[in-house]
Amino acid sequence: MAGNWKMHKTAAETTGFFQKAGPLCGQVTGVDVVICAPFVDIPAAVDAARSTLIEIGAQNVFWLNEGAYTGEVSAPMLTAIGCKWVIIGHSERRQYFGETDHTVLKKTIAALAAGLKPIVCVGERSEEREAGRTEAVLATQCECGIAGLNAEQFGRIVIAYEPVWAIGTGKTATPEMAASVHGFLRGEMRKRFGADAAAACRMLYGGSVRPDNVKGLMAQPDIDGALVGGASLDPASFVEIVNFAS
Repeated sequence: MAGNWKMHKTAAETTGFFQKAGPLCGQVTGVDVVICAPFVDIPAAVDAARSTLIEIGAQNVFWLNEGAYTGEVSAPMLTAIGCKWVIIGHSERRQYFGETDHTVLKKTIAALAAGLKPIVCVGERSEEREAGRTEAVLATQCECGIAGLNAEQFGRIVIAYEPVWAIGTGKTATPEMAASVHGFLRGEMRKRFGADAAAACRMLYGGSVRPDNVKGLMAQPDIDGALVGGASLDPASFVEIVNFAS
């Protein structure tokens, strides 16, 4: 269960979040819990989360380790400050900052090489769903952004299905809609990496996940967790979602 804070919280607010969330997460078992914070909050998050079971992730990474790339942050920089996870190819990165399937693949390979655990995002826009192109879009994203990995690399990633029309809109795919897409994605992974690897791959649903809808989503057989946006900003709300998974 991963929280994506997007562009929210100062360092001081980050510390306050973990002071509240850490004790609430004390009884959670059998769940990896991650908070993906803005770059400037990661040191405070790592420090504040030391006594908790929550691991810290970033929301983006560059595909080279160093160089003249103003404003970018490399995977070794992230691991050096205690970061364990990273979101790659989020729909907002694709929509606003020109992220492509090609850069998703390069960033994923760089993150893996540095020892980070990538959460690789895929998802369709509303007009693509309405045109009946959801599966075609996702197949292309998988082919260009994931299938370039080798079997060992694939075994170390998590896939997040994030329908773009559900990000920050309050709209959520019904459990049946989400399950259908997750089943399709697992089938695509089966074609490329084999049945065992596809079955072992953890797939998250992201898109306005809240305490009041997580139960129906997590009841679906191919949904292994959630990438939580707005509801992850509130400690009680996020921990309620995590506790349900536990």
